[in-house]
Amino acid sequence: MFTGIISDIGTIRSIEHRGDLRAVVATAYDTSGVDLGASISCSGVCLTVIDKGPGWFTVDISGETVSRTAQGQWSEGRKLNLERAMKLGDELGGHIVTGHVDGVAEVVRVEPSGDSKTIAFRVARDLAPYIAAKGSVTVDGVSLTVNMVSDGAEGTEFTVNLIPHTQAVTTLGAIEAGQAVNIEIDVLARYLSRMRSLLEK
Repeated sequence: MFTGIISDIGTIRSIEHRGDLRAVVATAYDTSGVDLGASISCSGVCLTVIDKGPGWFTVDISGETVSRTAQGQWSEGRKLNLERAMKLGDELGGHIVTGHVDGVAEVVRVEPSGDSKTIAFRVARDLAPYIAAKGSVTVDGVSLTVNMVSDGAEGTEFTVNLIPHTQAVTTLGAIEAGQAVNIEIDVLARYLSRMRSLLEK
């Protein structure tokens, strides 16, 4: 489990094409305190540490993960939002995040709003019911609050606000229109939808 509060921006140092992809990620984490087998969220994707050394760790990325995450996500030089798994007793500063990507959204526009930025995303219709104004959503591993939601012929758009701090400590500060991002819906919305579907049978 994660919280969506990013604690480092890593960089993919190298990619090896095997049966799965193998990525070496450069990080500012003290990797002596990272166990092999530990989970690290990499731009919203829960991955397992299989090797490590000072200033880096290695993960395997399955074909299933590649197919369900943002295009271009797994390439050399790509910046990743990193978060280590939460421990019992940690402060839950964001919301409960599983690290299981539900879909990919497209950045529609980026607009200044004072010192902040307002970002609009478009998601497919299957994710639309799970996104609500003032609810939580995870974008590339970052816990954010939804400002507004609007449904249209081309899909559903929602907006979030990025304060200067979030821009500075995540990759979202450099986000651009047309970019693809990983989306995880609020786990509570997922379970409520399942409960409703059972009650309607």
